[in-house]
Amino acid sequence: MAFGRWLNLEFLARYQAQGVLILRLFTAGVLIHGTQDNVFSAERMHEFERFLAERGTPAPVLAAHVSVYAQFLCGLLILVGAATRWAGAVMGVNFLAALVIAHRGAPFQANIAPLAMLSLAAFFLLHGAGPLSVEAWRARRATPVSGSG
Repeated sequence: MAFGRWLNLEFLARYQAQGVLILRLFTAGVLIHGTQDNVFSAERMHEFERFLAERGTPAPVLAAHVSVYAQFLCGLLILVGAATRWAGAVMGVNFLAALVIAHRGAPFQANIAPLAMLSLAAFFLLHGAGPLSVEAWRARRATPVSGSG
C-alpha cells in the first residue's frame, strides 16, 4: 500500500495550491513582459498597429490598444489571483484572435507559444486562481466564523 502511494506520487497532492501559483506566475510573467514595451513605448505600440494593419485587421489602432492593454491588465490580475476566470476568458479571445491574425498559416512550431497561452487561458477560465490568491483570501474573509454568538 505504501509503495503504491509513493509510486503514484500521492505525497505531492498537498502542493496542488503551489502548482496553480506556479502557473499563475509564469502566465502573468509572459503577459506582462510581452506587452510592457508596447504599454510604455509609443513607438513599439505604433509598430504593433502597423503589423496588424498589414494583416488586414479591422481598426488596427483600436485592436492594438485593446490587445496590449488587455494582456497587460490580465497579466496583473492573474499575478495576484483576482478576477482570474474573467482574465482567462479575455485571454482566450485574445489568443484565438492572435492565432487567426498573426499566426495563420504558420507551421505548428511557430504556434506553440500562442497555443500554450490559449491553453493557460482555458485553464484559468475553468479552474480559477486557486487557494493562494486574492480571490481565495476575499472568500475566506467573507465566510462568517461559526460558533460565535
